[in-house]
Amino acid sequence: MRRGENIYHRKDGRWEGRYKKGRDSDGRAKYGYVYGKTLNEVRMKLYPLKVQYQTIQEIQGSSCIPFEEWGQLWLRELQGRIKPATYSNYQYKLARYVFPYIGEVLLNELTPEIGEKLIFQWSREGLKRSTKQAILRIICQCLKQAVEEQHLNDNPFRSIKLPREKKKKIRSLTKNERRELEKRALHEKNNRGIPTYLALYTGLRIGEIAALCWSDIDFDRNLLHVNHTYQRILLTKGQKKTQLVFASAKTEASTRVVPLSKNLKRILLQMEKNATSQFVFSYKNRPIEPRLLTYHFHKLRKKCGLEDIHFHQLRHTFATRCLEVQGDVQSISAMLGHTSTQLTLDTYADSMIEQRIEIIYQMEKAAS
Repeated sequence: MRRGENIYHRKDGRWEGRYKKGRDSDGRAKYGYVYGKTLNEVRMKLYPLKVQYQTIQEIQGSSCIPFEEWGQLWLRELQGRIKPATYSNYQYKLARYVFPYIGEVLLNELTPEIGEKLIFQWSREGLKRSTKQAILRIICQCLKQAVEEQHLNDNPFRSIKLPREKKKKIRSLTKNERRELEKRALHEKNNRGIPTYLALYTGLRIGEIAALCWSDIDFDRNLLHVNHTYQRILLTKGQKKTQLVFASAKTEASTRVVPLSKNLKRILLQMEKNATSQFVFSYKNRPIEPRLLTYHFHKLRKKCGLEDIHFHQLRHTFATRCLEVQGDVQSISAMLGHTSTQLTLDTYADSMIEQRIEIIYQMEKAAS
């Protein structure tokens, strides 16, 4: 051994140099090694690495836990504090889009450049900007906890910005499309079209409709209370790939009250007379599965000759119609369960093309 250098002459005749990379999850020193045929060869390899890792530890931190190991520790600690659906979402996104690419990278070796390469990989897989943003937010939460527990000096992904992409507008149904869909929905057998009608007049998400209970409807005051959601979440372990979860509403803003229209109240009262379950839409006394609602919706919209329409556009249609009749944004935002009025404006204010056309017609008429 060369005193102070951490260089050893091995029994096989080679020389071995050792440099400290940091500390593992138990606080023990973790080392890297270089080898060579001569002492000078090892010295030439070793000293740059010593300087490199000393700099890394001073600037980025001393923890050299693999990111996947830290991520799993963070998830276990988080599990009891968040909703099962949120936990499942975090777990799936990390296991699918993060750990396979940077899971073996040590915490103190993570850099913005590694983050940029990861985002490029997501782009190659065709992920939408919103999905990339969600995954990056999860990673940053995970790394923020590493900073708080002094494994890192700073979050290396904190400054990463996703490239801007042209936002694809989700159109609402035209008035004629909406009327045709409503008419068909009310004539569907076994009330299979009512979830579609309800979405058009309340803006509820599909999981909120699936979870709706009769106790959530105040017929005396004409109010519908949104308290729960029923959704299928992805599982990363075990034989089952997914699991249905009945849970409280997504956010504090999602727990809300929506007024009932006269026609919707009449329809629901008629349904309640024959109800055998606590759930408004049920199957074998359980909430009806959201994907079954989706299946019924697609059969219905095909009867109306509507192509490339998905269930969430019913929510967009509700919001757009509310804005068209000059509804105040704050009230509409509250009915939609948005966390801010700006979110409502950003999402829906550009959808009112029919109203703009009418303005042009009126302007032309006034000028003639």
